Amino acid sequence: MKLAFDPSMYRDNMSIEDMIYKTADLGYKYIEMSPREDFIPFYKYPKVDKAKIQSIKRCLRDTGLEISSLLPVQYWAGPDESARQSAVRNWKRAIEIAVELDVDLMNSEFSGSKYQPVECEAKFIQSMDELMPVFEKEGIRLNLQAHPYDFIETNTGAIDMIRALDKDWIKLVYSIPHAYFYDDGIGDVGKHLDDAGDLLDQVLFADTYNHKAAYGLRYIVNPPDAKVTVHQHLNIGEGEIDFDTIFRKLRETKFDGIATNAVFAWADQPKASSDFMIKAMKDGLHGLDIR
Repeated sequence: MKLAFDPSMYRDNMSIEDMIYKTADLGYKYIEMSPREDFIPFYKYPKVDKAKIQSIKRCLRDTGLEISSLLPVQYWAGPDESARQSAVRNWKRAIEIAVELDVDLMNSEFSGSKYQPVECEAKFIQSMDELMPVFEKEGIRLNLQAHPYDFIETNTGAIDMIRALDKDWIKLVYSIPHAYFYDDGIGDVGKHLDDAGDLLDQVLFADTYNHKAAYGLRYIVNPPDAKVTVHQHLNIGEGEIDFDTIFRKLRETKFDGIATNAVFAWADQPKASSDFMIKAMKDGLHGLDIR
């Protein structure tokens, strides 16, 4: 099992090269290359050239760090056709970058709108029809996650869509801080992992609160009918997720994918957060072959 770090808490205050060195200094062997403005930004065309790619590869060699996965987030399922076409173009460039970085795994979100699920599903399938031959040609695998606000928010919905695509190189990302969206506020993480079965390839670790609790008043939004979607990525133990069950299930199934520290909440104390999370994840996953 690969223990990886999503360095989003460092993306705005240091260069990508320094971010790689920092990730190694924090004790990780693997880094998830998530969106940042000078690399592959959210919803935009990648901002990286051959020189930057070579610089990144030098830093990886110097530190011994490896990229666990490359994470683009694009509006490839958005209902607007022009935006969808741009997203597909951006994805093709991101795939080229993955190849140049010798990365064989990318992960992403469904990135549509829960208010237009039928239209967004059609756009997503259209985008996948265009992109799947590119993934296959380049030998790149893909992991997908349901995300709050996306046209697929539930664990079951993500599993069903991945099975519908019917490619053995497309697997599931299970994002723990999305658990209360995965089943409308129940947060039955044991069932989620059981349902995922052999599709589970990547787990994002962070805690969160149940946004459905307190009669729906855990988060008070004004006006009450405002269309907002809220969740957190906290340190383990700071929210309400049943991590005992998560760790037990992953140990029982001998999980051998990627376990990523995906805490974003503490950009004012990222090292303390990382130190805590490494220990908590290793303690909870004891007995597994952690690399």
